[in-house]
Amino acid sequence: MQVERQNMREDLSDLALFMVVAELQSFTRAATQLELSQSAVSHGVRRLEASVGIKLLNRTSRRVSTTDAGEKLLAALRPGLGMINARIEELRLLGDAPRGLVRISTSKPALRTLLWPKLSAVVRDYPEIQIELNLESRLTDLAENRFDAGVRLKEFVSPDMIAVPIGPPIRLAAVAAPHYFQQHGTPEHPDDLEQHDCLALRFHAQAPVYDWEFEKAGQVLVKKITGPFIFSESGIAIEAAKAGHGIAFVTEPEVIDGIENGSLRRVLADWCPPFDGYVLCYSGRRNLSSAFRLVIDRLKYVPTLDA
Repeated sequence: MQVERQNMREDLSDLALFMVVAELQSFTRAATQLELSQSAVSHGVRRLEASVGIKLLNRTSRRVSTTDAGEKLLAALRPGLGMINARIEELRLLGDAPRGLVRISTSKPALRTLLWPKLSAVVRDYPEIQIELNLESRLTDLAENRFDAGVRLKEFVSPDMIAVPIGPPIRLAAVAAPHYFQQHGTPEHPDDLEQHDCLALRFHAQAPVYDWEFEKAGQVLVKKITGPFIFSESGIAIEAAKAGHGIAFVTEPEVIDGIENGSLRRVLADWCPPFDGYVLCYSGRRNLSSAFRLVIDRLKYVPTLDA
């Protein structure tokens, strides 16, 4: 039994060593980060490879990369070790129970699809934490309005902000009611949208109408669209699309239920590749409260093996 426990400890240690080396693609950088000798890191990875009976890393004088087997193991390890690290951080906080107000600026789609299930659990688990959620389509100035963080699509985050992924890559979706396409025809190419009613979005009064961007096989098309309505919020644009007023162009998670139940039909899907999804962004210059650190840990996106 004692030997089995020793082997288990070694396996867990070696798995952690392998993950750091694979992520950093360097034994030297891994040793520095872990505050171990390079020989200790190398020995641990070799021991793991001997244990599983297969090569996990390709080593050259210039770089380290994962083999196919190593990449599969790395993908399996990420969610499990990420969850363990998050729980350990929560345990560290128990001595000083997180408390206080956390203010977040977000959009309704991000709140509904990503934030709400996790934040609802946070306030149940930590009754002394209070969370304020400000739902605005416009990109609120976080510092000026004293928000702890904002939820944005990554492309809208300035380089000086820390951006923590909180969801998987997403796609945009062009949708309308089936009877709209029966009456007006189906666009087969983004240029065909010039002949259609498009439901525009302007996220605040001073902003321009949002252009629709499409991409396929390296070709990028930006379409300036027109139609019967301009909305400041995507939810009402989706309702207008369901009512047959035209085509809406919104994030896929907002309309996936409508597509599946038949109230909406999707077009131009091959022109809508995935892109970086929602992130929690905040200033790296601010001091983070224990409550805010906990919120970050709970919201952080950890890819699953089949993601």
